Amino acid sequence: MSDDPLAVTPRLGLGTMGIEEADRIASAIDIGYRHLDTAQIYDNEAVVGRGIERASVERGDLSLATKVWADSLAPEEVAASTRESLDRLGVGYVDLLYVHRPIDAYDSDETLPAFDRLRDEGRVRAVGVSNFDAEQVAEAREILDAPLAANQVEMHPLYQQDDLLADAQKNDYTLVAYSPLAQGEVFDVPEIRSVAEKHDVTPAQVSLAWLAGKDEVVPIPRSASDAHLRENLAALDLELDSDDVAAIESIDREEKLFE
Repeated sequence: MSDDPLAVTPRLGLGTMGIEEADRIASAIDIGYRHLDTAQIYDNEAVVGRGIERASVERGDLSLATKVWADSLAPEEVAASTRESLDRLGVGYVDLLYVHRPIDAYDSDETLPAFDRLRDEGRVRAVGVSNFDAEQVAEAREILDAPLAANQVEMHPLYQQDDLLADAQKNDYTLVAYSPLAQGEVFDVPEIRSVAEKHDVTPAQVSLAWLAGKDEVVPIPRSASDAHLRENLAALDLELDSDDVAAIESIDREEKLFE
């Protein structure tokens, strides 16, 4: 088991928001997914836990992440809500625990040391943040005793996050890309469709291959079917050439889906 909770193979995870069937989680694991991402506010941690229990892969071979929601970011609530998350997940620890958003009860000087304490206690292997800009990441890195493992952000060909990516690569943390297919918007982007036709693959696979091919990026698509789970995972076998990458990065359109 690596010291880095995101040093998993393959470098593509499963976003679980909206998944309410434990068998879907178990199927994803058995198909080959090793990084599972959930959150307190998704209200499906118990589903994810049952899926892990049903799968044919040992817990220690999985990287499991959850997020503390904004109303539980006071220090005492961080500890209490994380214990509740562990109970719902049916595990003794999570590999990665995120601050879900720096809003509401978030106070960097109070919240982040509470995450450090959970890591010291062994309930959390690594600490992450989510929906942080580069300035907020820098502040978190300054306050945390633990190395910052990841910043989970919206990232896809229509919202490419160049500045955050440069910061992640400079400071050695991972960008975990949620909504990597822009809620399906990438399917009709001409540049993406052209690359997909060139390689005889789907636009989804092109988008995922483009993200996964970047240093310090792990996309976490979600899927409602085994066929799409396999299709998304197969994107890691797609090798985009420099012309493909240039075409995607030249897209003159920017759409941020989540505020």
